Amino acid sequence: MTTINGYANRIAWVDLAEKRVEYLEVDDEEAAKFIGGRGLGGRFLLKHAVGKDPLSPENLLILMTGPLTGSDAPLSNRLATITRSPLTGAFADSHCG
Repeated sequence: MTTINGYANRIAWVDLAEKRVEYLEVDDEEAAKFIGGRGLGGRFLLKHAVGKDPLSPENLLILMTGPLTGSDAPLSNRLATITRSPLTGAFADSHCG
């Protein structure tokens, strides 16, 4: 059986202000529960951006792929962009690919 790791079991945390990249491990339980793309990105937003002003530099702009990215599965090469909406302050997402 082929192992497919579209998000490579880690997330790159890019801090533009500090010009630094840190790689965070994806918890297997969370990866299974939230899958990838919008689900895992939403979980990451909930964990790290609760209470942050959507217009502040502390708000996150999350780009996530799903676990099938890079495979031969139809429509698997998609990207989800997740953030807190400056209009509503709630979860906002957009997709391309």
